[in-house]
Amino acid sequence: MSVSGPGYTFYEFFAGGGMARLGLGEAWACAFANDFDPVKAATYRANFPDAAEHFHEGDVWRLSASGLPGHADLAWASSPCQDFSLAGARAGLSGGRSSAFFGFWRLVEGLAAEDRGPRSIVIENVSGLLTSHGGRDFAALGQALADEGYSFGALEIDAAGFLPQSRPRVFVVATRAPPPPALTGDSPFHTRAVKAAAAGLPPALAARWVWWRLAAPPARNADLAALLEPDADVAWHPPERTERWLALMAPLHRVRLEALRTRRERQVGAVYRRMRTEDGVRVQRAEARFDGLAGCLRTPRGGSSRQLIVVAGEGRVRTRLLTPREAARLMGLPEAYRLPPAATSALHVAGDGVAVPVVRWLAAQLLEPLLAEPAVISAEWAAE
Repeated sequence: MSVSGPGYTFYEFFAGGGMARLGLGEAWACAFANDFDPVKAATYRANFPDAAEHFHEGDVWRLSASGLPGHADLAWASSPCQDFSLAGARAGLSGGRSSAFFGFWRLVEGLAAEDRGPRSIVIENVSGLLTSHGGRDFAALGQALADEGYSFGALEIDAAGFLPQSRPRVFVVATRAPPPPALTGDSPFHTRAVKAAAAGLPPALAARWVWWRLAAPPARNADLAALLEPDADVAWHPPERTERWLALMAPLHRVRLEALRTRRERQVGAVYRRMRTEDGVRVQRAEARFDGLAGCLRTPRGGSSRQLIVVAGEGRVRTRLLTPREAARLMGLPEAYRLPPAATSALHVAGDGVAVPVVRWLAAQLLEPLLAEPAVISAEWAAE
């Protein structure tokens, strides 16, 4: 498969609603995409008219390298994050989510055996990937990459630099060619956790490590309030339900909120319900933030996972649930993006995706310059 002009091709595994594809943009052509979840698969098809040509719904373990077309420049994988156990997780179809990464990796190995290994790979996951099982899982991931001739580095990027949502994620970027010096160096995304993960690698993997250079984006110019629906267009909680939420707040949070209630200007915040241990006892708390950011979106598996909007000022406090369209905006999805009609399904698609502007920044500042280099992979480099 090829695209006209200076385009690139990619495979997208665990594609969800296609947010990585949206972030990569028009310069990229999707040669193959897959997801196991029927709701996400339906959402992908609803938003990409060409899905019938390349999208496969089903378990990644049931795919074969021979079924993947062409020779892609990039393989993108946002594998499930419920279990980070990568070391020894080649459990096949019986392994469940914990083995999903190796279901993908089996395909990369198959492509490499056919001399069709992707030139670059991006593996996106939650920040816990860096520390899971004392760093052994991250080392197992690095070993898998190194065994197929890739060098790799990690960036921890918080979507809060691009969107009004606190959403740190790890992006492991791997290449089969020597990394260009212009793309290596310091980066604000080399967080303490990234540096610790790199320092914990054994010497053979440390030799494969790349400190990718990725600059910080321009300052974000929108806060949470700017992405919300007009007050008149949403359903607010009745006063008694709002009071139940306020009763769950810790004293300090309640004092702060009461102070905001008296202000003349409208104050917008986000609320999550969490379990906390206080004086040795686990209690449920509602925690509010008024820093212009939403908390990290979650996949809705119960009432506590639904994020609330709280508005204070002019002597009153109101609460309501975050709407699916607002969640989509917090992920950087365009207004024309078609969400599932059911709110729970729509929030599931949004909460389990990757922030679109983060992908666009990574593609423009690192992936595209990396792939613009001649595709020359020396035998010496691959064997190191």
